[in-house]
Amino acid sequence: MKNNIYLILLTVFLGACNSSSDGGGNTSDDNFDRSALLSNVANNIIVPAYTSFQTRLATLKQKTEVFTASPNTSTLIELRTAWFDAYKAWQHVGIYNIGKAEELVYDSFINTFPLTAADVNDNIVSGTYDLDHPNNRDAQGFPAFDYLLHGVGVNDTEILEKYTTDPKAENYKKYLTDVITKMVGLTDIVVADWNGAYKDEFINSTGNTATSSFNKLVNDYIFYYEKRLRADKIGIPVGIFSGGTLFPEKVEAYYKRTVSRELMLESLSSVKNFFNGTHFSNGNSGVGLKGYLDAINNEDLATKINNQLDAATNKVTTLNDNLSEQITNDKNTVSAVYTELQKAVAMFKVEMLTAINVNVDYVDADGD
Repeated sequence: MKNNIYLILLTVFLGACNSSSDGGGNTSDDNFDRSALLSNVANNIIVPAYTSFQTRLATLKQKTEVFTASPNTSTLIELRTAWFDAYKAWQHVGIYNIGKAEELVYDSFINTFPLTAADVNDNIVSGTYDLDHPNNRDAQGFPAFDYLLHGVGVNDTEILEKYTTDPKAENYKKYLTDVITKMVGLTDIVVADWNGAYKDEFINSTGNTATSSFNKLVNDYIFYYEKRLRADKIGIPVGIFSGGTLFPEKVEAYYKRTVSRELMLESLSSVKNFFNGTHFSNGNSGVGLKGYLDAINNEDLATKINNQLDAATNKVTTLNDNLSEQITNDKNTVSAVYTELQKAVAMFKVEMLTAINVNVDYVDADGD
């Protein structure tokens, strides 16, 4: 009898250990193969998207070298084009704050906006700065390039003077070089991590725990949609979280003026592709969160989420190219876009997470 009791207790203990593990084995109650989803996301979405971003960032670095060696109208235009191409590619990897990216706080170096232009100016004037310091997170990355290529003069002539005849011209060129070098260096580390042992570790971490790949990935995905897309790109600039006080200067790519909407559409595209498991390189279908919901008989929820993402995308297309200007002159139209984006938040955070048995792992301070 004692032996039987011992065996029962041991079985319960081992079961508890397995269910708390963040390693392999599907410990969810729905028998869905989470490793298939993680494999598809890693091999067909994350790695190809990072590879594309790495390539475009390398082009941005090369065009930076050409421009700083010979600042003129032609090289400035080429550098701006490379900046925008890389910025659009970033929208497809910003979701994945996991693994080495999380460890390095990677996204904070790449796309912290709004930029603090005063910090950039102080760094350039002094010629001495530490881009690793937290105080410089809002003085580098794509927003710094935006300012340095579009915002340091009222026209191209004045902008080019900063890199040619200005007393600090060499400092301006050095700052561009240092910023892109930092971006490339961090990206190379993150990509190497995905191409190394981490990818298999990621795919095999299917447990239903706070530290498993699946749970962290889903939380990162929802956090990105709710905070980085909905709040940062549109909610904060249009005054949703400030009692109606407008901050048009806080839009993404503020100094370029005419690309905020396009960057938002790229971001929404990446959100929808992840949800549906759509392959980055060729658009083929794979296992994603939609497939998960379908497999556990929640097809209606999957359809509802896709329909809402489509509705939000359609609403974003109604915005003007110059989002900053529109916030000032037509805030109601911009606020309506936020409202449409907001509708998907409860679908993700309440309905979907309940269906797949995942808990939210971040604090929601928006009061929404």
